[in-house]
Amino acid sequence: MTPNLYVSLVQTRLFWEDPQANLEWLAEKLAQLHGNSDIIILPEMFNTGFSMNTSKADTKDGKSLQWMADMAAKHNAVITGSLMFREGNNCFNRLVWMQPDGFFECYDKRHLFSMAGEHLHYTAGQHRLIVVYKGWKICPLICFDLRFPIWSRNALNNSSCDYDLLIYVANWPEKRSFAWKSLLPARAIENQAYLAAVNRIGMDGNEINYAGDSGIFNFQGEKISLTERFGDKVETIALSAKALKDFREAFPVAASADNFQILL
Repeated sequence: MTPNLYVSLVQTRLFWEDPQANLEWLAEKLAQLHGNSDIIILPEMFNTGFSMNTSKADTKDGKSLQWMADMAAKHNAVITGSLMFREGNNCFNRLVWMQPDGFFECYDKRHLFSMAGEHLHYTAGQHRLIVVYKGWKICPLICFDLRFPIWSRNALNNSSCDYDLLIYVANWPEKRSFAWKSLLPARAIENQAYLAAVNRIGMDGNEINYAGDSGIFNFQGEKISLTERFGDKVETIALSAKALKDFREAFPVAASADNFQILL
């Protein structure tokens, strides 16, 4: 486990249902990165905005996936974010974890936002993803997943926590920002893990407004970084492995956690 993990948040507006414009815009944003970055986090559906128009879905041979590979190699960092993705007859709100060497893993959003009809256009995921990068265990999730603490739960297995960093990528509307800002530190506290969350800003094609409120919280739920509301910003923060290890050893909450099983 590297002593420090450098995490970059990309809080920005998105162009509605215009993958090419978004890829060009985001490439400009990534050019603002200064110094080390191990992981670069983009918003949910970073190439279209939160759309139900699955004609814009990417595929394994699509431009957006190739763009992620190119950007990861260029910046020598993991690029992660979600996009609509077609596989066979199904479409998914799929988070891609793209490494600099071109290897990638995926997580399909489990909790689809039925109030916007997401469940009518996309297939729900069945499995969580835990990746290991530079010795850090990382669990990336998507937007509405935030409201379901069991899905986010950091279990203790063989005296080791499932993950060290919890990530949420989102298109979370400004009108529900109180819930967003309340649940993020709660998830960090209850799971004794760092938490990084990236939300978009601006107005989408459905005239829904987004304030951003992206940020990083430590294992005690304290803000390490919180971007300006409605601000277009790229920011990199260092996470300390020693601080996390020391806190977990001094206050081993996970050892008293209840055992549970998720039935899908």
